[in-house]
Amino acid sequence: MQFSKTAQKSKKKKIKRCSVHPASFRDPSGSVFFKDGQLYREVSFKYENNYEYLINSGLFKNLVKDKLLIPHKEIVPKKKKDIYKIIKPALIPFISYPYEWCFSQLKDAALLTLEITKISLKYGMILKDASAFNVQFFQGKPIFIDTLSFEKYKEGAPWDAYQQFCRHFLAPLLLAYYKDYRLIQLSKIFLDGIPLDLASKLLPPKSYLNFSVLSNIHMHAKAEKSMESKFIRRRGASVSKTSLLAILDNLQNLISGLKIKTTKSEWQDYYKESNYTSSSLQAKKRIVKSFIKEIPTIKSIWDLGANTGYFSKDTTTKDVTIINFDNDLLAIKKNYEDVRRRKLKNILPLVADLTNPSPGIGWMNEERESLIDRGPCDVAFALALVHHLAISNNLPFTNIADFFNKICRWLIIEFVPKKDSQIKKMLINREDVFENYNQANFEKYFSNDFLISKKVGIPGSKRVMYLMKKK
Repeated sequence: MQFSKTAQKSKKKKIKRCSVHPASFRDPSGSVFFKDGQLYREVSFKYENNYEYLINSGLFKNLVKDKLLIPHKEIVPKKKKDIYKIIKPALIPFISYPYEWCFSQLKDAALLTLEITKISLKYGMILKDASAFNVQFFQGKPIFIDTLSFEKYKEGAPWDAYQQFCRHFLAPLLLAYYKDYRLIQLSKIFLDGIPLDLASKLLPPKSYLNFSVLSNIHMHAKAEKSMESKFIRRRGASVSKTSLLAILDNLQNLISGLKIKTTKSEWQDYYKESNYTSSSLQAKKRIVKSFIKEIPTIKSIWDLGANTGYFSKDTTTKDVTIINFDNDLLAIKKNYEDVRRRKLKNILPLVADLTNPSPGIGWMNEERESLIDRGPCDVAFALALVHHLAISNNLPFTNIADFFNKICRWLIIEFVPKKDSQIKKMLINREDVFENYNQANFEKYFSNDFLISKKVGIPGSKRVMYLMKKK
């Protein structure tokens, strides 16, 4: 999807409000709703002055031009007392959440938020919200999506979003840097960011030696408890613009210098160390490409257990949205950094454990959608995946087939027999109780949900590739 021109005006038409997004109650400035499959956003009269300033100051135009903020078109609303405008933002092909991002993605989202805040100050505005949920990944890069997060800057006023930024971005990044990169997924538990007192307790003593960490986390957490922080708005509080810019520069410098120190993960270099010969790997890639050509229309692909995205990066055109899912955060980090370096605009690597995928969470479990609810996709890849689900996680073929039936129209899937060296390794230290794990049963149970369109053996291997269509 291309960015629209900010000056472009839509044809006048009436839009009737319908299907309000479950998370809209959090923002009194306006609400998100859907109509006929299209996304719209109401702008309330409470936000009129800030909205007009955002547009007329040139800030909106420049942020959109630099692809830092999602563009929108204005729609003439049906006359209502509480609705000032209706805007139609450009659609993000796939909505992801911070707990599905790797370290590098969260870091880039944090730096984007700080950059936008600094640019806004030049135009006399500031971000009133600094939630990680206000950022999405679009065309290979993070982009800010909350158009109503901007408000006029008042000289001397502290940054109201400072605490939120520290909870949503700084705390998880520092925990990943100092302790363990997997701790960034704590945001799945703490929807409004990791509490600063908890982050302070979890960070090691050496973190106190870094003044930026000391002031932004440890001292901040202590002051937050006593309600004496100079960054918390209170009567008589004053922070000059110069001081505010210094705080933003400090945060930028701190976050820019963070790099996680890790050993190599189990799956990070899977294709370099797998039991595939070079010729078998190339043959498998050709089979995947040939299967793709058999499918009439493809707009979205979910590559499940994608590792670093070896196959999906080389199989489709730029018009197809590809989501690379894997439960290895380091593999996703490597994948994302490769996507960013190569400027692959249609690929989004995300962290997902298929045996425990992202659930619906938030108020009434509806604010943030489950992974399954964000489907279905046109095509799912399940390459060298089923044996991990069936043997490592004891999932019966019927359960696995039912899962794929829920998430895709077409399925490109690989069956790995027990004679394969990878399965032999998996069974070295455990009893083989998987007597139903064989190719005949695999085909039998998947045939309940799918039509087997094609079946091709991988040369130089005992593995078999299948193209299946949902019944």
